[in-house]
Amino acid sequence: MKNTISMLAMLALCFSNTVSIAQESPKEEDFFKIHKVRMPEGPVLEVGGLVTLPNGNLGISTRRGDVFIVENPTSNNPYFKKFASGLHEVLGIAYKDGAIYVAQRGELTKLIDKNKDGKADVYETIYAWPVSGNYHEYSYGPKIAADGSFFISANVGFGGEEWWRGISPVPMRGWFMNITEDGKLQPWAAGVRSPAGINVIDGQLYYTENQGDWMGSGGLWKVNKGDFLGHPAALDWTKRSDSPVKLQPETFNSKIDQRRDRTPEGRYIKPENRVDEQFKTLYDVKKEFPELRLPSVWLPHGILGISNSEPIKIPKGTFGPFEGQLLVGDQGMSIISRIFLETVNGEEQGAAFMFRSGFRSGVLRMAWAQDGSLFVGETNRGWGSAGDANEGLERLVYNNKVPFEMKAVRAMPDGFEIEFTQAVDINSAQDLAAYSIESFIYKYHPVYGSPPVNKETLTIKGVKVSNDGLKARLVVDGLRKYYIHTISIDGIREKQNQHELLHPVAYYTLNSIPTGEKLALNTLSTRNSKLEAAEAEIAKEKALAKLEESKSTKEKKTSAAKANEVKATPAKTVAKAPTYAEVKGILTSNTCLACHNVTKKQIGPSFTEIAKRKYSNEKILQLIYNPKPENWPDYATEMPPMPQVSKADGLKIAAYINSLK
Repeated sequence: MKNTISMLAMLALCFSNTVSIAQESPKEEDFFKIHKVRMPEGPVLEVGGLVTLPNGNLGISTRRGDVFIVENPTSNNPYFKKFASGLHEVLGIAYKDGAIYVAQRGELTKLIDKNKDGKADVYETIYAWPVSGNYHEYSYGPKIAADGSFFISANVGFGGEEWWRGISPVPMRGWFMNITEDGKLQPWAAGVRSPAGINVIDGQLYYTENQGDWMGSGGLWKVNKGDFLGHPAALDWTKRSDSPVKLQPETFNSKIDQRRDRTPEGRYIKPENRVDEQFKTLYDVKKEFPELRLPSVWLPHGILGISNSEPIKIPKGTFGPFEGQLLVGDQGMSIISRIFLETVNGEEQGAAFMFRSGFRSGVLRMAWAQDGSLFVGETNRGWGSAGDANEGLERLVYNNKVPFEMKAVRAMPDGFEIEFTQAVDINSAQDLAAYSIESFIYKYHPVYGSPPVNKETLTIKGVKVSNDGLKARLVVDGLRKYYIHTISIDGIREKQNQHELLHPVAYYTLNSIPTGEKLALNTLSTRNSKLEAAEAEIAKEKALAKLEESKSTKEKKTSAAKANEVKATPAKTVAKAPTYAEVKGILTSNTCLACHNVTKKQIGPSFTEIAKRKYSNEKILQLIYNPKPENWPDYATEMPPMPQVSKADGLKIAAYINSLK
């Protein structure tokens, strides 16, 4: 018995030390500081575009139609000067050969300051594309191609009886356009829904997409001429003689169910998520339509964003160990994610990580300052976003201290190799209990968004840590091509200071599995402290059971007699609503907190506001599985179906919400 007590005391001491170490581990702000850029009173700076000019000044376009030039933008006293105004929702800005270019809703415009007084004198239309007047017809860009031409991306529209379905009422809605300086347009690629994140990186066009109909989650796509990106609305214009996309809407509809079902009265029925259906994934559809472009990297919805925005490359010599990688903003969650890309068997793929949270409004645009800091332009545009402001301009500054992070994750023939920014404690890194891997994918269907489906926990057979402690190679059973692999690390410590990883989860999109040599099992560490602890617990329980059996019959009879003497009246119990602390883990793991706050309006209504509706717990559970966005007309972003939430967790969430009445 003394040994058992001693063992428990040691375990308690170890747990105490672990908690102490975790508390001492640095946070995001210990490496990357967010500085608010001082702005003048008056203008509402809902940033739609950012560009750093050759002299270090900052060009800003706003969704309200203004263009500002900011002198000394990294100083304590930046000077804002209005360069142009009266434009229509300018959601992008570029600089070329002494002129500013902006994308309005319906045209690419060149702004020229002829008399050099700091204000645009000439507003020249380079090219105007059609608009129907639909509220959702946003246009993004311009981004300058390698040959000096411009790329523009255009949203689909929404409206009519099938208000949930993206449409292309006029040409180029749902398309990428390439426009030359002399005003010639070439349709480039089709099938985008809400392509707010457009950029040219190393001469290659990329974009990020938002979740919605036909888009199960956001992600990063490489875009080449003639690509089909997945949303069928744009196919209405592939019959044009200048269309590089040859897929016809009739061909698409013959293979894919658009779910245009009607009631007996002839009214369209909004498609809802179907549980336990035979669904298709993007990869399944690519078998039918080879021109379909798969994402290079998925950005899991509600985890690494809900409205992904501009991707940018980290320049050489900037942001320490992450130079050359990509950063992606998110308008809804007010965060920046980081992406490591690699090419395997000709397929681009890679890992996505959380990078920095805590911005005051939705992150829409980013631009590098000449001092290596990062300008972050923000707006919630009335949709709502995490943070306490509707707009903003901030600057992310690196202090040159290296955080303990997964620098990269690379695919291997038999698993993954994780590269760290600092050497790991070898003992902790050789413990299989520190790692877990799960794979999943999304549906391809006309429903708004998709739950994660086909989830599977993979078996990690062993790990090999490099002698310098900078790499850990995991041998994994059950890798699945075209799936997202969630790689979680819990318990690995940095060698020198015993710090935990700043961000312990990577999301690797495995478009291709490498060929090559696999590791021999006899070279791997297979130690698993969780299994060892479980075996020790079983042994302890057996010992206690044996001790219990050795008690005298007299003691047992006495205990039984005393128990029979007690005639207790059954107590009436009242179910107690769970506290926030008790449901926070469920809300986090199911991505509820990406859109909902307890008391404040965010992407969706606050939990307090939902409680005022006086839904029953069962009704809230039903709405988790099949949301009704028409119940909340003041919120522009639909809630996706979430059948992955278990009934027990859903009812617990509902009980918590209803406790807020």
